[in-house]
Amino acid sequence: MKEENTNTKYQRANAWPKIVIGAALEVHKLKGAGLIERIYERCMLREFELRKIPALSQLDVQIEYKGLVFSEPLTLDLYVDDCLLVELKAVQTILPIHKAQLLSYMKLLAAPIGLLINFHELSLKDGIHRMMLPGSSVESHLQSQ
Repeated sequence: MKEENTNTKYQRANAWPKIVIGAALEVHKLKGAGLIERIYERCMLREFELRKIPALSQLDVQIEYKGLVFSEPLTLDLYVDDCLLVELKAVQTILPIHKAQLLSYMKLLAAPIGLLINFHELSLKDGIHRMMLPGSSVESHLQSQ
């Protein structure tokens, strides 16, 4: 993953949600609600490929803890352009633990923006949640100077 300043990474990440949500809407339109998450993940990866959206899934991440550095496979769903994390769900209700999981992954990857997309909703727009890593926005960066 590339090293870059927080402001640049935020700007890149902020450009992707509309495009990613468009891809999710297409998948939901064609597949509907009620499938398992893994199917939506595979369909999203294909949609990203067709739209030339750079994304990875299920990565190994370097974790540092008090001088110990180790690699751990994370079951994150989609990581777009090394800056936007997308977690897919197919559940009745988004719970606080789902948002906590997304935020934890965002912290580990220093991803400034995350999307939690619940394909279980009949209208997908009701299942989209956007999260920001505290202190990662341009406004936060400008306030700290």
